[in-house]
Amino acid sequence: MTPICLRDLTVEECARVQTLAHARTAPAQMVQRAQIIWRARHGESPSAIASRLGLDVETVRKRIHRFNAEGVEALKDRHRSGRPPTYPPEQAATVIATALIKPETLGLPFAAWTLDRLAAYLHEVKGIAMQRSRIDEILLQEGLRWHKHETWFGERVDPAFATKRGRSKRSTPHRLQAVG
Repeated sequence: MTPICLRDLTVEECARVQTLAHARTAPAQMVQRAQIIWRARHGESPSAIASRLGLDVETVRKRIHRFNAEGVEALKDRHRSGRPPTYPPEQAATVIATALIKPETLGLPFAAWTLDRLAAYLHEVKGIAMQRSRIDEILLQEGLRWHKHETWFGERVDPAFATKRGRSKRSTPHRLQAVG
């Protein structure tokens, strides 16, 4: 193996690498790459860095080599070739717009969307045959979170649920009221 050394960093590069190496909200891959560079800057060998971060030595060497060539840009993910998105942006926009509409306003007999209901509506009414997992991905990318109970963004499926249900625990006896 040929020895590899990290080049001198500019003040801006050093600040950016340090910030990313200690970040808690940046993407994990980017933080790990910054940690490699930060440790190399402080004199750690590729094998020591690999051991400490649980990586392969060759991975560490490649990251240092790439940083030497590209600078801070080397910390970012490169575009990877692969299958293009299956659904055009117009369909993704329709999915998002539909999910934000209350089903009742569309004349549907339920108060909230589930992924299955949304997928069925999109297929039957909008002509978009999309798997529920892909619908979920699109909504998550847009920052919309699915709730585990069957609601979208707030109220229960049946707003009168609590009154219909009655008391929570039938096994709990009534307390006698003190007279007096």
